[in-house]
Amino acid sequence: MSDFVMWTIYDHPADFPEYFVARKWLIGNSRDNPEPTDEIILNVDLEVLRKSIPPWLYCMPRQANDDPCIVEVWF
Repeated sequence: MSDFVMWTIYDHPADFPEYFVARKWLIGNSRDNPEPTDEIILNVDLEVLRKSIPPWLYCMPRQANDDPCIVEVWF
């Protein structure tokens, strides 16, 4: 079975404080926890960054217990 992909959008995280960042994560049967990949997208404009996310993905708003810099998750 292949891995499930999700993209998390962050609001100026510590490692890229000048950008909104989208990071690709993998979730699958072979993993106990989600694992980040090396794939990231950077942009100073949140709306432009959102347009970089594959259009077939669904946006889930941040949850109350998410890290404060998380904007949303796409899966």
